[in-house]
Amino acid sequence: MNYHTRYAAIAAPIETCLVGGGAFGQSFLAQARRIRKLSARIAVDLDAKIAAACLAAAGFPRGDIRLCTSAAEAKAAFAAGKAVAADSLDAVLGLPFTMLVEATGHPEAAARHTLAAVESRRHVLLVTKETDSVAGPMLARIAAENGVGVTPVDGDQPSLLIALVTWAETLGLDILAAGKSSEYDFVLDAASGTVVSNGRRAELPALRDHLRPDGRTLRALAAERARILSAAYPLRTVPDLCEMTLVANATGLGPDVAPFHFPVARIPEVAALLSTSRTDGLLSGSRRLDVFHHLRAPDEASFAGGVFVTVACHDRTSWTMLAEKGHAVSADGGTAMLYLPRHLLGIEAATSILDLAGLGQSGYGADYRPRMDLVAVATRALPAGTLLEAKGHHHTIDGVTAEMRPTAPLAADTTTPYYLVANRTLARPVSAGAAIRLSDLTIDETSTLLRLRRRQDDTFAASGSAS
Repeated sequence: MNYHTRYAAIAAPIETCLVGGGAFGQSFLAQARRIRKLSARIAVDLDAKIAAACLAAAGFPRGDIRLCTSAAEAKAAFAAGKAVAADSLDAVLGLPFTMLVEATGHPEAAARHTLAAVESRRHVLLVTKETDSVAGPMLARIAAENGVGVTPVDGDQPSLLIALVTWAETLGLDILAAGKSSEYDFVLDAASGTVVSNGRRAELPALRDHLRPDGRTLRALAAERARILSAAYPLRTVPDLCEMTLVANATGLGPDVAPFHFPVARIPEVAALLSTSRTDGLLSGSRRLDVFHHLRAPDEASFAGGVFVTVACHDRTSWTMLAEKGHAVSADGGTAMLYLPRHLLGIEAATSILDLAGLGQSGYGADYRPRMDLVAVATRALPAGTLLEAKGHHHTIDGVTAEMRPTAPLAADTTTPYYLVANRTLARPVSAGAAIRLSDLTIDETSTLLRLRRRQDDTFAASGSAS
């Protein structure tokens, strides 16, 4: 594909409005300054000074940035050609932007922002996958009814994996599994027995004896690695499952087991592990979603939260040739892994914006509907009155994990999506291992996210398109 040709018809720069001045938003603003088909001079955060700092870090001169707390101030600043830094979306909704970039990471706020944008006929780049996992299909449906669209973002794994899966399907490849590596590699220094992951260091010399099978199956090898690493690191993370929920709803692929397998593997091993091989495979069937932890040496390339598909090698002659060229083909020649070892945050977000605002194409595709839910499950006993606060870079809740399960309409005694639970208070105790139910929560019925989810349940059940 020639991208210059793909976007040649987009003549005027697409005006964007960023909400959320975190790492993603900062990288987006900085890169947008270098993209002639984009304009990014509107930024919003809870504190307008934070938005202004993001604009300044992206290269806007301080004298060209205006702090705005009202629609009138924002309109005057924009008309004067200045960059607008505001403390609320309401202050800038009257400006002539085409695409909202929602990157707050806050489930409830993102639901409000996205709904306000599509109802005012603006496209939305929905970076906040937490909201998407609860009611993304409904937001996409409402956008379509208003003549605009919602799309996931290139630069994050769901969009990149949807693209890789549909590319493989277009080529007639039989997909066994699709997924991503966990966000941070496990880097083993074989000389010292030290493992580093996400800045954390652990002394795990026993892992040195499990770099290669040495007569064992890959399944046994991966299990032993997981046993050793689990003493120092968590091996199942909610953000990974959240991202895969979006992919499931867009592609129809689903988990082999609800908590995923999460094998610890080196790149050449993934093709065999995430397959149905009787010897090494972990899967009970094809078209599964999973995540693996990349184990590597310090001088080996990172997978860096990249995405992959494993496929069946029907034409052994072709795949033998590809294996000879260095492609990741299993030892028995039956399966291969095809992968994209990068996600570049806001640096590559522009393609999603150009596709939707310029070409009318959403990264979800034409069949984005509720198929799977990311369900909240208590990992320890939680007393009534517990605030289920989503904290940190990955917006996780202490004492609560998640599982992907087939979607089900909300009801008092049914399971509840993880990011609908987030930042609510428990009305009654929940035992360890139990899924959190809607009736377990103190939840304001005016919640935008709750109303969107109920509308999604009704809409897709009525159309017969929920799965």
